Amino acid sequence: MPQNEPTAAAVFEILVREHSTMLSAYLRSLIGGGPSVDDLFQEAMMIAWRRLSEYDRTRPFGPWLRGIARNLALNHMRQSASRPHATDPTVLAELDRRYDRFVKPGDSFPERLERMRECIQRLPALLREVVDLGYARGLMLGEIAKAVSASEEAVKKRVQRARLALADCIESSDAHMQPETERGAV
Repeated sequence: MPQNEPTAAAVFEILVREHSTMLSAYLRSLIGGGPSVDDLFQEAMMIAWRRLSEYDRTRPFGPWLRGIARNLALNHMRQSASRPHATDPTVLAELDRRYDRFVKPGDSFPERLERMRECIQRLPALLREVVDLGYARGLMLGEIAKAVSASEEAVKKRVQRARLALADCIESSDAHMQPETERGAV
């Protein structure tokens, strides 16, 4: 092997570093928080390392790693009889599609998260509050409604408006990040 050729362990370490934040977020979106996320994360990494020879290097690493984590999470939920956040195949496929869209080529998951945080900070206070309560603190709709002294319908509408504003902000920041030729400049 040439001396400059990276070892499988070195390549795996780089890939894990690039995808660790994404994988933790993915597991949290499947099972919520708690120590199980860390356990499943570690188990997914061990399985990925053992099965690295099966990985098709012509395909992206993130979806392959998420597939391992998804199977572990579903098995964990079945064994623990915990209430899963998402087990419907359609929901799982949509979740994977959104994770695939979230990170663009040449972009990293942590960079995208930072842009998302910046966009959240730009939200009006009422929208930022429901995002914080629902997504950062994990409160349910009724709990958020009590916390902000509003009806559940009003909170639903705020969440919907926040999601649309965040999507617009992320797309806008993506457009500013692209080279001129990709934005359609002549």
